[in-house]
Amino acid sequence: RRFAMAVPHGRNFLMVPGPSYVPDRVMRAMHRQSEDHRSLDFPRLTLEVLEDVKEIFQTKEGTVFLFPATGTGAWESALSNTLCRGDKVLTVRLGQFSHLWIDMMTRFGLRPIALDVEWGEGLPYERMEAELRKHADIKAVCVVQNETTTGVYTDVYRVRKMLDSLKHDAMLLVDGVSSIGSVEFYMDAWGVDVAVTGSQKGLMLPAGLGLVCARPAALKHSLDREQNADYVNGSALPSVFFSWRDQLNNNKVGYFPYTPSIPMLHGLRESLVMLLKEEGMHNVWARHKRMAEAVRRAVGAWSHAGLRVCARNPSERSDTVTTILVPEGFDAQKIVSTAYQKYNLSLGGGLMKLRGKAFRIGSLGDINELIMLGTLAGTEMAMRDIGLQVKLGSGVAAAADFFQATAIPVRGLSGQQARI
Repeated sequence: RRFAMAVPHGRNFLMVPGPSYVPDRVMRAMHRQSEDHRSLDFPRLTLEVLEDVKEIFQTKEGTVFLFPATGTGAWESALSNTLCRGDKVLTVRLGQFSHLWIDMMTRFGLRPIALDVEWGEGLPYERMEAELRKHADIKAVCVVQNETTTGVYTDVYRVRKMLDSLKHDAMLLVDGVSSIGSVEFYMDAWGVDVAVTGSQKGLMLPAGLGLVCARPAALKHSLDREQNADYVNGSALPSVFFSWRDQLNNNKVGYFPYTPSIPMLHGLRESLVMLLKEEGMHNVWARHKRMAEAVRRAVGAWSHAGLRVCARNPSERSDTVTTILVPEGFDAQKIVSTAYQKYNLSLGGGLMKLRGKAFRIGSLGDINELIMLGTLAGTEMAMRDIGLQVKLGSGVAAAADFFQATAIPVRGLSGQQARI
C-alpha cells in the first residue's frame, strides 16, 4: 500500500536565501486594480514610501531611489551614476555575487582591482589597506555585506574606518541585497556613500524593486558629474533608466520619470508597516539572528556526518543564509533535488565553484520557529536519502533546544500579561 501523496499538498517550504515568503497581507495590499500614476492622489503613496524606507537603511541624510528592477539593476544604478570609464575600483571576490558585480564593472569599462580569497573567508582587510595605500586614485571601494554564495558577512564599518584612517577619498559602495532589512546596517553611522538592496529578501516582496540609497556627498558628486558629462567624447557612464537625476526631479513631487510598478509600491508600504511600525528594526535583526543561530546549531549536530558551515570565521557568519559543506563523495545537489521532489522543500544549491559541494538554508523573511524546524527535518530526511549518515532528529533537536530556551510569548497577550 502506498502512503506517499500523489500530488504536493500544503505550502512549499521556500527556504532559499531569497526570494522569501510574501506575507498574505502584503499580497492583499498588492492585489488591486490599475491606477493612474499621474493622478493628484498618487504622490501620497510615493512620498510616504520614499520617506519610510529610509529607516530600512538607517539613514536620515540619504536619498532613496526605487527602480522597477532587481538587485542587479540597483548595482548598475550605483555604478553608472557615480563612476567613469577607466576609474579604479577596489573590490573583493568572495562568492558568485561579488564576482558578478566585478563582471559588471569590467563591462562598464571600469578598472576593478579585484582581490581574491578562498570562498568561505571574509574580506582581506590588510590586503585592502595595502592597495589603498598604493593607489590614491581609487575612486570607490565596493563590498558585499552578505555574500549569499558562502554565507559570509562583512564588517562594513571596518572598511569605512580603514578609509578614514588613510584619509582616502574613495566612495564606499555596499551591496546589501541579502542583508539590508534583515541584519544590522547603519548607513549614516557607518559612513556608507551608496547602498543597494532588492525587494525579494528581507523586505518580503516579490522580486521587482531595486532600491538604491545615496548619501549627500555621493548624490552631489553624481549630479555634478552628470551636469558636466560629455557622453559622446567623454568617459562618464551613461544612465537613463537608472538615472538618479531623473528620479530626483520627479520623486520630489511624488512621481516617477516613467511608469512605476504600482502594486510593488503598495506591497512595500505594507511591508514597511510590518517591519518598522509593528516590529521595529532592532527586533527584526534579532529575529533573523535567532533563526540563523538555530540553523548553525543544527549543522553542529550534523558534524558527526561530516557536514560543516562554509563561513570559516564564526564572527563572519551570515544571519540570512547558512551555506553547508558536505563531505567529499557526496553530491549536495542531490540533497536539494531530493528535498524538493520528496518533501516539497526548496533549499539553495551551491553556486559556481561550490556547486555539488554545498547547499544553503535561508533564514530571512517571514518565517518562524516551526517553519525552520520543519525545514531542518526535511533536510535531514533528504540527506539520509542520499546516503549521509545523519541521525534523524539530531539537528532538529539542537535547534528546538535553542528555540525553547530563547522563546518569548508573542500571541494572546492582553492587559497584565502584555505588561509583564
